[in-house]
Amino acid sequence: MPTKSLDAASSATSTEAAQRLPTLMLAAGLSLGSAIALGLARFAYALLLPSMKLDLGWSFAQAGAMNTANALGYLLGALAFPRLARRWSAGVLFGAGCVATAVLMAISGLLADTHSLLALRVVTGASSAAIFISGGVLAARLASARPHDAGLVLGLYYGGTGWGIVASSVLVPLTIFNVAHGWQFAWFALAGACAVFAAIAIGAARKIERAHAAGPSTAHVSNAADAPRWPRFSPALAGYGLFGVGYIGYMTFIVALLRNAGMSAAVVTGFYLLLGVATVVSARVWSGLLDRMRGGHALAILNALLAVATLLPALFTQPWVAFVSGVLFGATFLSAVASTTAFVRHNLPASHWAKGISAFTIVFAFGQIVGPMMIGWVSDGAGLARGLVYSALLLAAGAVLAAWQKPLR
Repeated sequence: MPTKSLDAASSATSTEAAQRLPTLMLAAGLSLGSAIALGLARFAYALLLPSMKLDLGWSFAQAGAMNTANALGYLLGALAFPRLARRWSAGVLFGAGCVATAVLMAISGLLADTHSLLALRVVTGASSAAIFISGGVLAARLASARPHDAGLVLGLYYGGTGWGIVASSVLVPLTIFNVAHGWQFAWFALAGACAVFAAIAIGAARKIERAHAAGPSTAHVSNAADAPRWPRFSPALAGYGLFGVGYIGYMTFIVALLRNAGMSAAVVTGFYLLLGVATVVSARVWSGLLDRMRGGHALAILNALLAVATLLPALFTQPWVAFVSGVLFGATFLSAVASTTAFVRHNLPASHWAKGISAFTIVFAFGQIVGPMMIGWVSDGAGLARGLVYSALLLAAGAVLAAWQKPLR
């Protein structure tokens, strides 16, 4: 009898592992969409910024305006998403966003006029929003199919941004040449990476939509009329908005800060590569936190850690401090985004997930619009280090606000 029990337990474990692996593989494939939307289309700009600023004669405020324009497009995309979602499925919007973003990144390599680049960054932000929100909806469906792995599935999706950071940290230094407009070649390389990632991500999205089109249990759908009202989300929304302001200041200007501090190109590339790797592994680090905490405390903890990571390079200019900051920031910032999708899953019926994720994305976009311009303006007057101090203070304030958010059900 004991032998039979052991055999049965072993068989159950093997079956569980066999069922779990395809889910995690789909989440990993889908995560390349977030790699396109944020890792390549937005964060790679930090590596391009010093070269573009010098070549085009920008101030820090003008350089920050490029990410502000991207965030404006992201906001417009988030506002339009609920209406688009009523007409097209999440999978269709995800695929369209991936293809459009790859094309727009290639066009960025053909332009050198500031106003044209600003307009293009707006459109790219809108296509990125379509990827990120629809991908979040698909990831939430996949997570609900395996509740025990829900936090890990969401973490894998959002942590996929790290693959875009890793790819850009390798591609951009290799493809920026010391000639007039030499940064344009890097945009072409990033567009190629977008195309490769899109092929994999779209395939995963189609499989998820076919397998989980019906969504979670009808019990959740039947409670749609009982969905909590938006004012009850206000502490979490406010905390997430400040996260948007604070984190984007770091991601926009950290490379410029390190270069101004005299760090070599090799050190800066190593820093950015390490940040990307930490982002990828963050899924495993915080999955339990996302499963356990149903209110705003997960976002509060992550915001507080990000404040520390942002403050470190502003106060200390040693390379090892920069690496510590990069690892802590990379291992944390996309999990803050994942925490809002986890909050929506925990507190809203399935029929309201798209609306819930869109609401958080909208306040996130507002924060990202304000962040680069504000931090750039401070940096022009008082230096980049002072700008990051302001970012850290805003992240700390976001932690306090998020801590007030209670579970809604």
